Amino acid sequence: MQSLANKVYIEDSFPGVTLGAVSSPRGLILIDAPPSPEDSRTWRASLMNVGAGPERMLINLDSHPDRTLGARAMDCTIIAHEKTASAFRNRPNTFKAQGDETGANWESIPGLGSVRWAPPEISFTEDMVIYWDDKPIHLLHRPGPAAGAIWAMLPADKIVFVGDLVLKNQPPFLSNANLPNWIEALKELMGADYKGYAIVSGRGGTVNAAALKNQLDGIKHMHDRLEKLAARNAAPETTEKLVEGLLSGFKVPAARQKHFAQRLRYGLHHYYVRHYHPTNGSDDE
Repeated sequence: MQSLANKVYIEDSFPGVTLGAVSSPRGLILIDAPPSPEDSRTWRASLMNVGAGPERMLINLDSHPDRTLGARAMDCTIIAHEKTASAFRNRPNTFKAQGDETGANWESIPGLGSVRWAPPEISFTEDMVIYWDDKPIHLLHRPGPAAGAIWAMLPADKIVFVGDLVLKNQPPFLSNANLPNWIEALKELMGADYKGYAIVSGRGGTVNAAALKNQLDGIKHMHDRLEKLAARNAAPETTEKLVEGLLSGFKVPAARQKHFAQRLRYGLHHYYVRHYHPTNGSDDE
């Protein structure tokens, strides 16, 4: 567990996503959960000695299974954007570890079996502020990686958790994304309002300005390639041809090549179908 500021922590050792925790006399405000319920319980236990009060609240930065599968095991009130809550309403009550290979991290965790989802109990549509002490936490709707994607901003400590907006050394999840919105959110994050902030990626911990620039260039490139396919009315299957070239732009360990290639393959195909060959009005999942 790494301390970013007084009573603000991140944890990047569990499979899944980078976790956050903010300690206060009232209790713990948690940011995301590991996909494994067992790891969620371990994470809870590791936070018992940070001097927090008895209450707990969990913020889900979007609806991705990697950050929401273990939410029930956190055993606390859950907050998310309304579009994330809507995504849960469209899911079965129970998650089963089978189906499409999406390139998600939970797919490499053995023994998950069936897990009951924990939908958010509190949701919002634009922004929300949590006042648990004299350092409020601002939740900001910033769609891009998903329709319900949010940031958790701590202005007093100049820290912002941005979920899957920026990823370290791995391709993005595209199936529920909106690339123009993603580009605008990255530009905002690179602007003057966030100068001096510690930026916490949902997959890889803190990131620097170079990582933001690389992410922006990569998302622009992906959007350009998909727009060109759409302009000639190419079939969704042609997105497969983009995978190898796009993957070469990431410093991917050899052991993860197949996994990340599948992430791009699945995401590109589903993004292309949803944005250029839509069959329904869904904007997430």
